[in-house]
Amino acid sequence: MKLLIVDDEKLIREVIEEYAKNEGYETTQAENGEIALNIILNENIDLVILDIMMPRLDGLAFLKEMKKIKDIPVIILSARNEEYDKLIGFDLQADDYMTKPFSPKELMARIKAVLKRYGQNLNDMFIYEGLKIDFKAHSVYIDEKEIKLTPKEYELLIYFTQNENIALSREVLLNKIWGYDFFGEDRTVDTHIKMLRNNLGKYRDLIKTVRRVGYKFVLPQK
Repeated sequence: MKLLIVDDEKLIREVIEEYAKNEGYETTQAENGEIALNIILNENIDLVILDIMMPRLDGLAFLKEMKKIKDIPVIILSARNEEYDKLIGFDLQADDYMTKPFSPKELMARIKAVLKRYGQNLNDMFIYEGLKIDFKAHSVYIDEKEIKLTPKEYELLIYFTQNENIALSREVLLNKIWGYDFFGEDRTVDTHIKMLRNNLGKYRDLIKTVRRVGYKFVLPQK
């Protein structure tokens, strides 16, 4: 897998690259958002490690533009620790947020967790009747027609398929899918589940509500 390290500080890029290569990842670097966007357009990138404060095109502007092009997981790595910056980052569909100074070992652990949530370590395909999930392409189909899910809806669906018949609390879903110190309420889970069910159409009932607990993914027995 290939990581894109975007930071205007060369030393930080080199430290991350050294640890990433020790974990078996390929890497490429960019010192600002403009260079990073060009790399995204021309190379296959599996995850982006992104600084916020950079010249020419900052991290948040880059993230907004990148998500219009490709749905690639992103970990923000920033010296800015303000709640506002974190919320903006997550609103732009960042997957995790770490503040500097940081532990490279912890960053590697978070990279693995985010990639796992994106289904990189699963089998290539999940199929139930007309519902198909292509994990490598990050695509979901119903009766051969692709449906559009947000990154969080997709991650929820993947996590449900990984935990079939297991009752999952809202707290567990927040921890596993959002993976950060959440600044909102449990209703966030309910809202995303509602949107996911709507997008699943005739397969919406595969996600069962478990009263006073949360949700459960159940495939009917044939």
